[in-house]
Formats: sequence, structure tokens, C-alpha cells
Amino acid sequence: MNTQETQRLVNKAEQLCEQRGARLTPARREVFEILAEQEGAIGAYDLLDKLKAAVPNAKPPTIYRALDFLQEQGFVHKITSSNSYVLCSHFDHQHPVQMLICERCGSVQEIQSDGVYDALKKQAEGQGFLVASQTIEAHGLCKDCR
Repeated sequence: MNTQETQRLVNKAEQLCEQRGARLTPARREVFEILAEQEGAIGAYDLLDKLKAAVPNAKPPTIYRALDFLQEQGFVHKITSSNSYVLCSHFDHQHPVQMLICERCGSVQEIQSDGVYDALKKQAEGQGFLVASQTIEAHGLCKDCR
């Protein structure tokens, strides 16, 4: 992602934080920027290594606190199967998420299929279960790796 696009996303995140009464601290902003510049998902310790370039005294709690905040704000998604993180492609609103994860190159594509979410929600409600959030991970090969 180019610098101009990264800056546009940072500005958008700052505006949303301001509207929500949340604080995008310098460390949180730096982690957001690293994620915005990433191709695909990245693990917390790789993020920490990159963060140390800007914040030399950063420690694991720094990165985990920043990631928790960014997740709470809907700016990033956690990919549970690889314990990694990826910037949300449309973080200005909460939404159900499906992730297409390439097992060869590691690329992650976020898609939104309301039909998948609606079917899940309907079946869950039939069991008396209320879905609070939904992320589905599908593993396979992207078009470039096929």
C-alpha cells in the first residue's frame, strides 16, 4: 500500500476514534500504520519487531494492548488459525467477516457474504443462541497460487 493510501486510512481511523471518544495513541497509530502497509496477515511478534523501529522500548504488552484496542474499534481482524492480524478493509462499520486465507503464500482476502451470515444467524437463533460477532476462516489457494 502506498504512503498516501496509508495516510488516508490513518485519517479515517482518527476521525472514527474522535467520534467514538476513543484515543488513538502514538503506539496504537504506529501499529495501525504497520498493519495498513502489510501485505496479508502478520503475527504479534513480527509487528513488535517492526514497531521497535519507531518505538525502541516497545514490549509485548505494548503490541497486545494496541491490537486489543484496534480490534475493539473494528480496525483489525484476528486470524485465529495463524494467530495473526490483518487490517479490516472496511472498518467504518461492524460487519460479519469471512476470510479467504491462502495456505501457500499467506495472502488474506476479506469478503462479506450476508447470505452466509444470515444462514448462521438463523440456525443459531433456532438453537436459542444469539450471535454477537462472526468471523469465518476458509483455507485454500488464491488465484495466483493455483
